[in-house]
Amino acid sequence: MWESLKAQLLEIGTVQLTGADAAEYESTSTAGPGAGGRGSVFFSYEGHRVRLAVADESPITIRHIGGGTVMLTYGCIEVLGKLEKPGSHCPGQAYITISGSCIFHCKYCPVPANAAPTKSVEEIVSLVRDAGDIEAISLTSGVAGSPEEEEARTLAVVKALRVFDLPIGVSIYPVAGTARRLHEAGAAEVKFNLETATPELFAKMCPGMDRDRINAELDEAVRLFGRNHVFTNLIFGLGETDEEMKAAVGDLCARGIIPTLRPFSPGGELKDLARPGFKRFMSLYKHHRSVLAANGLDTREAETMCIACTGCDMVPGRD
Repeated sequence: MWESLKAQLLEIGTVQLTGADAAEYESTSTAGPGAGGRGSVFFSYEGHRVRLAVADESPITIRHIGGGTVMLTYGCIEVLGKLEKPGSHCPGQAYITISGSCIFHCKYCPVPANAAPTKSVEEIVSLVRDAGDIEAISLTSGVAGSPEEEEARTLAVVKALRVFDLPIGVSIYPVAGTARRLHEAGAAEVKFNLETATPELFAKMCPGMDRDRINAELDEAVRLFGRNHVFTNLIFGLGETDEEMKAAVGDLCARGIIPTLRPFSPGGELKDLARPGFKRFMSLYKHHRSVLAANGLDTREAETMCIACTGCDMVPGRD
């Protein structure tokens, strides 16, 4: 039931909040699918979760009864569940954006248009300290100046956060040697995003970025961090075919890299492009699940970032 329900909810991606005040359960984001938006909530049902952007109008309604208990309604579907309090951006983790601006202009990304400041090491340490009961720390970042400067800033943050004795996951745009330096600094997991299924689509969507370098750092990361601890986002819904997406998933899994299949969320220069539909969600999810299993990869071993959260994506092994 959950897999089908989550795919239907992610197809819409938004929710209208009604009932008792739910402000303490709302989270805002300066990176990822919700960057620059009004905010989002994490709906939980029997140990599973989905993240939905709060909107003034949506076919999905969540009525807050009180104390985090809610009734989700979508068409003829009614499900009693809970809203989860975000630690910092997502439940169970302090998920922090270091630099909220970016010199790159990926066509689907809202970050350049909603630039936020760069946080200091001290600010980030304070955010983690105030995040409450968390099990992991996750860091992501735009590229405020140069990729080299961003890496140096991230390394300083990772070293400062080791005092918390929690697994630290890092997702940044890499330069040569980034995987090794993050490993030496004490990161537990890394995510370097290929973003698209094909090199041709990457060149169109992410001008100025180096896909070959990302691939090289992903392979080096598997050697250093091990299988099940290296990830990459693949956005579906940007114009790739199912065959192209499935080929990309197969290649990554064979190399020991777990891909996160992220549904396109309208934003950036592509605000008018539609989100993927339910049938495509389910088809790619089932393929993803079978390819992970065939290559001996297990998402349940992930400790940080999106695979551990599961809010924005369908994650085989956890959903």
